[in-house]
Amino acid sequence: LVAGDALPTPSVLGVHAVPYLKGLGEAVGEMRRRLLDQLRDGDLQAADATFGAMDEVVDFLMELDYPDGMTSGLRRTTDVARSLVERSRSDLTTAALQERYRRDLA
Repeated sequence: LVAGDALPTPSVLGVHAVPYLKGLGEAVGEMRRRLLDQLRDGDLQAADATFGAMDEVVDFLMELDYPDGMTSGLRRTTDVARSLVERSRSDLTTAALQERYRRDLA
């Protein structure tokens, strides 16, 4: 996702759709960790790209509207992923503003 490569389909991976979708939701947490590392390293451009991938996954998951019984808790996974995206948006915005202020003061 963060490398810009196309995602393999569940059939290519040999998994059912529900675990695949839940795995995508879980990947948002891993991407958040990557984003925080990028912010710590001062790489705002990479962090912004990672954020874009996170946002894309959550947008995709939010389009799915199936009963929770059919998706084994996908809605909860999506809600957690959405909250991680919003926290990451805040962190990225704060880092970008701090960088702008730092440049203005230099």
